[in-house]
Amino acid sequence: MARPPLAYWDYIKVEEMLALQAGIESSESDLDNDEVMFIVVHQIDELWFKLVLRELVSVRNLFKQNIVPEQSLSSAVRGIRRMTVLFGKLSNHFELMETMTTRDYLGFRDKLSPASGFQSAQLREIEILLGLSDDERIPLGHENSYMQALKNADGSPSSAYLRVEAILQDTPNLRDAIHDWLYRTPIQGSTPDQEIDAQVVAQFLESYLEAVTRESRAFTDQAKAVALTEADTERLEHRHVRSLEDARKFLTAQELPEPERARVSRIRAALVFVESYRELPLLAWPREVIDAVVALEQAMLVFRQRHARMVERVIGRRTGTGGSAGVDYLDQTALRYRVFREMWAVRTLLLPEHALPKLENPDLYGFKLD
Repeated sequence: MARPPLAYWDYIKVEEMLALQAGIESSESDLDNDEVMFIVVHQIDELWFKLVLRELVSVRNLFKQNIVPEQSLSSAVRGIRRMTVLFGKLSNHFELMETMTTRDYLGFRDKLSPASGFQSAQLREIEILLGLSDDERIPLGHENSYMQALKNADGSPSSAYLRVEAILQDTPNLRDAIHDWLYRTPIQGSTPDQEIDAQVVAQFLESYLEAVTRESRAFTDQAKAVALTEADTERLEHRHVRSLEDARKFLTAQELPEPERARVSRIRAALVFVESYRELPLLAWPREVIDAVVALEQAMLVFRQRHARMVERVIGRRTGTGGSAGVDYLDQTALRYRVFREMWAVRTLLLPEHALPKLENPDLYGFKLD
């Protein structure tokens, strides 16, 4: 039986969607334009979050496989880049919000209390799926935890609470899945299942650190040659020594308990290896994955910073409607909510191509034709 002709408004559910902007009033006609805009912007935000979550789950599912097909990495990069674009759209919404004056917003702000954007379950889901852990979270204020803020007023679990509770059980998160994938990266032709792998990785790191030392020495000596005072010279030398100490500690994961060091060190070595020899066919797409992930987290940081500046511009440093510290809370999230710290940190250690250690077994990283 043939399907009846479909109208655009039926497919998109236009009429149903346009009936959802009344807030707590019986009719949208009881609201002024600023409040309707406020509602619309936040509804669109939640729709963007929905799309981010779909892409995030797909990308995570790809990397959680024991063997990640090389040909699927381009799809992963496309999904990550789409999420980055979505967070750009989210940041742009703040420009529209800033068309409100402080007085405009204060005209309906009391209606919101104690509701808060902190109760956006989808943003919490995104953070959890990315890999933000509970112990990294900044307390909202009077709430014992972000989960408490998602409960109904009578303390019962809301639909938002149940969704976030479910996502907490949906493991691994993207960071852990990507770290597992990076851990399996062939380094100088060696993989973790080989008996000599630890020795090969240690030798690679040692040769890389020697190259870092040479580059740092040359740069420091060049800077010291034009130093104006003896104090400047001493400061530059101290910075050289300290940077090399920090590089070794980072690459060998010395800040972690002993049982965790070997695994994390290998992940960091893999990041250095992929970034350094990215022109090799087998490493080209992995490098694109790393770069796309960094761009995504950067877009999220810009989103948080843009949010804070919008709030400060419109209402100053008032306490948030949900009881948070307002702008101070938002600024802290922008500063501290980093998930892919290794990918950012490794950039401090990267070298120009001419300074890289010799690549062993380069044929293993070429195209393979069956």
